[in-house]
Amino acid sequence: MATYITVDGGTTNTRLYLVRGGNAVCSKNLGVGARNGEDALKNALKSGISELLSENSLCENDIERIISSGMITSEYGLCNLPHASLPAGMRELREAMHETLFPDICDIPWCFIRGVRSSGDSLEDCDVMRGEETELMGLIKGSPSDALYILPGSHSKHISVDKDGKIIGFATMMTGEFFAAVMQNTILRDAADFEHNTIIEQKLFEGYEYACSHGVNEALFKTRILKNIFGATKEECYSFLLGAVLCDEICSVLKSEKQTVIIGGQKQFRLALSSLLRRYGEKQVVTLSDEAVANSTALGAVSVFET
Repeated sequence: MATYITVDGGTTNTRLYLVRGGNAVCSKNLGVGARNGEDALKNALKSGISELLSENSLCENDIERIISSGMITSEYGLCNLPHASLPAGMRELREAMHETLFPDICDIPWCFIRGVRSSGDSLEDCDVMRGEETELMGLIKGSPSDALYILPGSHSKHISVDKDGKIIGFATMMTGEFFAAVMQNTILRDAADFEHNTIIEQKLFEGYEYACSHGVNEALFKTRILKNIFGATKEECYSFLLGAVLCDEICSVLKSEKQTVIIGGQKQFRLALSSLLRRYGEKQVVTLSDEAVANSTALGAVSVFET
């Protein structure tokens, strides 16, 4: 029974997972990401790996590999690697993996899964991802393959996957960052916040419909009108605002040729997207569970390595 440590390296945070026998046994949040610089990242990884081993009565020789993905493979991370090209599935990602050692961290061999790049002659055809390809591989094993996968979060990814489970195209939207910036850094900060995040479907639908009719920009300010003139609660304002912000994502999904849409990623966006697509679209919508989503990156990393 092989035991691995996987590293999900983000811009602001890095999470370690201990994976044994195909199951994520435990995880550790380091609170440091690629933006903190190589020295800070190395120190956090060294301490985190040592603690993870100690807490589980393991030594370095018990670990088959450390498998890493995400921004840790960027110019700001631990191992700067060019993106792999499309189409890309399990086999392609495995063949593109890079193995090396970091003796100043530990003596366990490291494997890095490259991010993926789509390229073409137009701006519309070019995009990049680091980490979501590994998350996707963790989800794809238990779900239909020929589908559009939505992985919402700070940067929401819409990934087209063919019948062989290969990524054939994708698009990125800054939904999560946009939503947070609007709520925290504009006049709307007293109308909606993350603490009052119960989704009220009727207001979610109203926000979406208003944005479709009048544009997202105008819909945003109407959140303030809802609060000040119509006495809407923070939950109602949150839902209206969320519906408005998700307008472009829904429009993009409805234009997709894929008839099956599978939604993972961050929970609030996952639930809101599911509600909107079921109301306004005719596609088959599969909403993944919290359990399926929780360890998908760790399990995807191991699946790629073992392919």
